[in-house]
Amino acid sequence: MSESAEAVARAFAEAINRRDVDALCNLMTSQHRFVDSMGNVVDGREKMRAAWKGYFGIVPDYMIAIDECYGAGQVVVMLGEAKGTYAPDGKLKPENRWRTPAVFPRRFPRPHRGRQGGGVAGMCRQ
Repeated sequence: MSESAEAVARAFAEAINRRDVDALCNLMTSQHRFVDSMGNVVDGREKMRAAWKGYFGIVPDYMIAIDECYGAGQVVVMLGEAKGTYAPDGKLKPENRWRTPAVFPRRFPRPHRGRQGGGVAGMCRQ
């Protein structure tokens, strides 16, 4: 049974909010490409595994909230907010908390199969 690109994008969001690097990597192909808001590119699932572990290490409470979700074929755009606390020393200091509006685009070049959706599904409009 194949799931929609939107369901897989929601599963990504849920895994991010659990800070579950293994679940994130299970949703990626070996050719996964990540482009951040500054245009930095990370190619490959294993490089992304290291990147997510590192990011969750310095922003241990990182979360995203999805307010709207739009899908067309293999393209999904989620609108919402990202927030966290910059804590390179492991201390969650209130003055280092941040939150920002965010757009999370996802493009899936081929259908994904056998993925489990997540709790973010109820937050997205069909």
